[in-house]
Amino acid sequence: MDLPWRRAAAVLEPEPPTPVMAKRRTAAHFKRIAFVASGVPAAQQARRRLVRRYGDARPETADVVVALGGDGFMLATLQRFMNSGKPIYGMHRGTVGFLMNEFSDNGLAERLSAAHVSVIHPLLMRARDAAGRIHRHRAINEVSLFRQSYQAARLRVLVDGKERLAQLVADGVLLATPAGSTAYNLSVQGPIIPIDAPLLALTPISPFRPRRWRGALLPDRAKVTIEVLEADKRPVAAVADHDEVRSVRSVEISMDHSIDMHMLFDPGHSLDERILSEQFGY
Repeated sequence: MDLPWRRAAAVLEPEPPTPVMAKRRTAAHFKRIAFVASGVPAAQQARRRLVRRYGDARPETADVVVALGGDGFMLATLQRFMNSGKPIYGMHRGTVGFLMNEFSDNGLAERLSAAHVSVIHPLLMRARDAAGRIHRHRAINEVSLFRQSYQAARLRVLVDGKERLAQLVADGVLLATPAGSTAYNLSVQGPIIPIDAPLLALTPISPFRPRRWRGALLPDRAKVTIEVLEADKRPVAAVADHDEVRSVRSVEISMDHSIDMHMLFDPGHSLDERILSEQFGY
C-alpha cells in the first residue's frame, strides 16, 4: 500500500538516547479534536460526519488526533505525529483494524475521556547503502531485510557488537517491537510479545541455514547489526515499516526510547489485551 508522508531522504543521525520503560495510563479530557482519514470512501464519509458533530481543530493545536482508516493509515498517522506528543485514537474504517477501536460517531468525547493509553517507542534504523550513504528511518512495527534477487541473502548478525550468527542464509530477517509482534513477525512464525515487555523479536524469514534457528528474543536496549555478505552478488533491501533502502551493506537497529507515542484504546480493548488475546486465537 502506498502510504502518505513517505520519507525517503538520507539524513545524519544522533546517537541513541538512554532507554525508558513503556507505560500505560488513563487519558485526560480532550476538548480540541483533529480528525484525519485515509482516502477510502468509508473513512472520508466518517470524517465528514464526525466533523459536523464535533468540529475539527487543526492538528497543531488539537489535544488529540482521531485517525479513521485501517492499520496502515494508523502507522502513517503515528509516523506523521511521532514527535508531537499528541495522543492518537484510531477508529476502524479500513481493511485491517488491529490497532483501531470500533467506529461509532456517538459519545466520542466520553470515549476519549475513558480511554486507556498505551505508550510505545519506535525502532531507529540506520542503513548504509552501496555508496556509503547513511539512511535513517523509524519503524513502529518492524525493520526488515529482504533479498532483492532470486538468490537467498547471506547475513551476519551481531547483537551489541558480538557476533551471534556468522552466516544466516534466508530470504531475510526482521526485528519487531511488541506492538509489531502480531504483524509481519507473527506471519513468519515469530513470537508474540506483551506490550509492556522490554523485549524485541529477531525473526528469520524463510531460513535455509541454520535450519533450526527460529529467532531470538532480545532486550529492548540491544543494538542489532546486520551485515550483508556477498552484497554485490546477493543484494538486500532494508525496510522500516514503509520506508525502503535498496542495496544496503549494513543495518543497525535499536529502539528509540526518546520518543513516546501515545495510542488511545477503549477500556477492555487496549493494545496489551489484544496482543494477549491473539496468543489464544487460531
